[in-house]
Amino acid sequence: MAVTKIKAIRGTLSKAIAYILNPEKTDEKLLVSSYGCASETAAREFEWTRKIAEQKGMNPVRIIARHVIQSFEIGEVTPELAHEIGKQFADEILGGKYEYVLTTHIDKDHVHNHLIFNAVDFVDYHAYKSYKRIYYDMREVSDRLCKENGLSVIPPSQNKGMDYKEYTEAKRGTSWKQKLKQTIDRLVITAKDYDDFLRLMQEAGYEIKTGKYISFRAEGQERFTRSKTIGENYTEERIKERIAGRTPRRSQRQIASKGISPLSEIFRSGSGSSTAKAMSIKPSSRSSRKRRGHSIISRKTTCSNTPILRRRSRTFTAPMTAPARN
Repeated sequence: MAVTKIKAIRGTLSKAIAYILNPEKTDEKLLVSSYGCASETAAREFEWTRKIAEQKGMNPVRIIARHVIQSFEIGEVTPELAHEIGKQFADEILGGKYEYVLTTHIDKDHVHNHLIFNAVDFVDYHAYKSYKRIYYDMREVSDRLCKENGLSVIPPSQNKGMDYKEYTEAKRGTSWKQKLKQTIDRLVITAKDYDDFLRLMQEAGYEIKTGKYISFRAEGQERFTRSKTIGENYTEERIKERIAGRTPRRSQRQIASKGISPLSEIFRSGSGSSTAKAMSIKPSSRSSRKRRGHSIISRKTTCSNTPILRRRSRTFTAPMTAPARN
């Protein structure tokens, strides 16, 4: 099994390459390969390619390289096999058009590959086009190569875009996202309506922030998590639908007949009432942070008075040998 993650490099290319070439991490650089360049001079060679492209009319690029991390399951693969899979992976996704440096790190419990490739190709001198589908194409290639080499793959699920740490934590049930997912799944079953669901989430120890997307933060968690990042069944709309799917329509009519507006609607409307205004204020125990267009509900607020709310001949070079460039 391999988990892939891609990052943009804008101005620290030499440092990024130096990091992945670290001898302590790459078995004294035995697990280092490069294509179209020498690993030790890759940053300068990437720059030469970009300058030639600009001379040919390409606009300067802000992103000068891409960094892909491919992580494998603990104990499932040898460093040599991981490195070979990494080369196959790089060759397929880049099509022999981009210079790259590939290293395999063995300093962690899990073996993982680092692939840094130029953001401009040396064949057509075009900039690498990155869009959302690229990531999923990379993952499909990685999964297929893992299968071909007898490794496991991540089973299809709603857990999209996870890095290695998030995936392994999710398997153990220890990630913030996994805990939030489990809590939501549990509470949509018992909640009478959406407002009751927000109240139950608050009682479960979550702060709630509404805006364009609803977000939650557990006690001890540094940042809020948008529930939509967990999966398609965890958007605000889907949560409401899941709850309403069990709620008798009679109960909803009774609420409406009493002229009571749902608490979440009061909260969203920015009502002028003193109660609604109080909901956007966090407890004094936390540093105040004003966020335009957002409201935060503290988990400490009492329920009774607050609504809940990328072909040049291929050569894998020794670390200090630079191939001739045409």
